[in-house]
Amino acid sequence: MSNWDKEYLKLCKKILQEGKEVANRTGNNAIKLDGYYLEFDLEKEFPFLTTKQLYYKNAILEMLWIYQIHSNDVRWLQERNVKIWNEWEVQEDGKWYATQMVPKGDGTLERQEIVKDFGIDKAHTIGTAYGFIVDRYKLVDNLINTIRTNPTDRRMVMSLWQDEFMPTAVLPSCVWSTEWNVWNDRINFWVHQRSCDVPLGLPFNVTQYATLGYIIAHLTGYKPGIMRWSLNDPHIYINQIEGIKEQIYRGDNLEDYEAPTLWLNPDIKEFKDFDNSRELKDIKVLNYRHHGPIKFPISQ
Repeated sequence: MSNWDKEYLKLCKKILQEGKEVANRTGNNAIKLDGYYLEFDLEKEFPFLTTKQLYYKNAILEMLWIYQIHSNDVRWLQERNVKIWNEWEVQEDGKWYATQMVPKGDGTLERQEIVKDFGIDKAHTIGTAYGFIVDRYKLVDNLINTIRTNPTDRRMVMSLWQDEFMPTAVLPSCVWSTEWNVWNDRINFWVHQRSCDVPLGLPFNVTQYATLGYIIAHLTGYKPGIMRWSLNDPHIYINQIEGIKEQIYRGDNLEDYEAPTLWLNPDIKEFKDFDNSRELKDIKVLNYRHHGPIKFPISQ
């Protein structure tokens, strides 16, 4: 079994055994912990779950959508058969429609139909979030340039959380910040996540940012190093519990599979040149064996 599978299932068990059930805006109660910490040595293992099938092309394409294309237009993903942002897409009329639990002011929540008008210019986007922020502040370009020219810099931070643009973001960034450091010829970095859907979001997020870390190391001439991960609100929704129990069962009882490996095209020298078609010609996950998919419902 991959080390990431072991650590992931350890977290899932801890949430189920020690977590507290809470209400939230989605209307589906969740069991949560008050914070958690993960650490990955990317030189030793590419973190990729084997106890369930992870659709790596969807995960990596979403990462490229944010950090390479600098886009918040959901149609770019849809053209590549990636549907994970469909529920948060602003409609043709510039409005976003949802049903959510809204605070009443007395500490309780009330279910309401939500309509937010983002304007026609934001149609088919997720508003001023994720790729919009990366593009506005040239976050990736600045990071790569700084590592190349001033690797001891102590201000290598990419923050997707910008208060000015929170009101016009459909969903403010869950993984909201990374901090980068060059140490002993390796690229180490922190990832900070304010809210974490452990069954659905975390497997995607870990693989995405590990891939980003490999890419940044490759482009700057260093080795991939330690990825440290801080989780503020790791949770499992009530309607995901049976699926997580199935995944725990697989980890405890079924054949162990080793983690796959990540291949990057060695001829690519700039981030913009990595292929971002559905085929992902320059980024491959090799020797991936898994125990099959587990379907988890989305809570919006």
